[in-house]
Amino acid sequence: MSATQQPSTDDRSKEERLKSFLARKASDGEMYFKSKFIADEVGLSPKEIGALMVKLKDSAAELEIEKWSYTSATTWRVESA
Repeated sequence: MSATQQPSTDDRSKEERLKSFLARKASDGEMYFKSKFIADEVGLSPKEIGALMVKLKDSAAELEIEKWSYTSATTWRVESA
């Protein structure tokens, strides 16, 4: 994708779906997860989740997202900002 292309509607939809899920889960406090364990719940592949988490880390002002650790897969820490 070139720098001038906008993300497709489907990509934005996936990002919004993941952001919504994370905001809901983190509303009671911080949460830790690995992409492979939430993939079915959000209807995305672990690889899609990983790519979206990198985007959301910079763009989702309402969430604090941190790459927490890596042991067989990345663990993410998320909490409401």
